Amino acid sequence: MDDKMLARIQGDPNYQSLVKERTSFGWTMSIITLVLYFGYITIVAFAPSLIAAKISGDITVGIILGAGLIVLSILLTGIYVVRANSRYDDLTRAIVASATGAVR
Repeated sequence: MDDKMLARIQGDPNYQSLVKERTSFGWTMSIITLVLYFGYITIVAFAPSLIAAKISGDITVGIILGAGLIVLSILLTGIYVVRANSRYDDLTRAIVASATGAVR
């Protein structure tokens, strides 16, 4: 890739939109994940009796919260993948078409 093509890509409004959206959405998803994980660890550290409370048999609140955390992480990953496969891929195709001079 030469410097002219690189400059053309970086100047493309689709590229700028892609970078802005991906960065913003990535940080949002990261913050949500960190809040969930640190929240769980905070409960473990400061309310161990809550985590140890039995719900049924050997199943405790901690096990339910831990499993829920894993499920939420998978769900958040799925949300990101859906967005990447739709919006981000569309923008990427538009950027490539613009940079190579192909017709969209």
